[in-house]
Amino acid sequence: MFTILALAATAGYKLVWAEEFNKAGRPDPKNWTYEVGFIRNKEPQWYQPDNAWVEDGKLVIEGRRELKANPDYDPYSTDWRKKPLMARLTSACIKTKGLQAWTFGRFEARVKTKAEKGLWPAVWFLGVDKPWPQNGEIDLLEYYQDAFHANTAYGNPAVWDAVKTPYKDISKGDPNWDKQFHTWRMDWTPEYIRLYVDDRLLNETDIREVRNPDGFRPFHQPHYILINLALGATGGDTTHTQFPTRIEVDWVRVYQQK
Repeated sequence: MFTILALAATAGYKLVWAEEFNKAGRPDPKNWTYEVGFIRNKEPQWYQPDNAWVEDGKLVIEGRRELKANPDYDPYSTDWRKKPLMARLTSACIKTKGLQAWTFGRFEARVKTKAEKGLWPAVWFLGVDKPWPQNGEIDLLEYYQDAFHANTAYGNPAVWDAVKTPYKDISKGDPNWDKQFHTWRMDWTPEYIRLYVDDRLLNETDIREVRNPDGFRPFHQPHYILINLALGATGGDTTHTQFPTRIEVDWVRVYQQK
């Protein structure tokens, strides 16, 4: 249910899409698809649908230390995705690609995620046209190596506008900060992308003149949402990470100007 504060925070906007995660079971297939396998960044986790579900009105993505056979295993391949015989970690990435995408608006997600070495949770966006990074990447929530990162990227090769905020600065000494839900927000207009947590501005990108070398404007096209819990790689060594571990999402809402 919307509160008076939530309505006030979206003055001048209308709700155009919401995922409240109120139906137990798999995430709504009208909104979400899954990534499967070893996907990007040489991350060691195997993404699979089994690690994502809805319970108690929340999306749960769970990272586990478990063995998973790699069906693409090829000991002679030079592709990092085919080299491992087994995955030793599993997790999930869900996305609205091909189902839901938007250009401009206010995007909010209410999320609880642990700040622990080895974890790389993210709520982020990719453009529907062009390969990465030419399609434009927006990182609303990204945590790794004891800091939250609020970023945009585009171009070929990638041009980053990245801001790193240490966890101790975000949490301000609250030992329970990462045990609570927080609201992550993006305000995206034809002029700028602003990224917030609990109304605190973390980064602003002026996109008025942002173009790829071919002249394409990646942040003036529709973007879709991804939610994932990556493990290891840039997230750090998982040797002492406590498993199973979770990122939980209470809701995701998209508003656009009236």
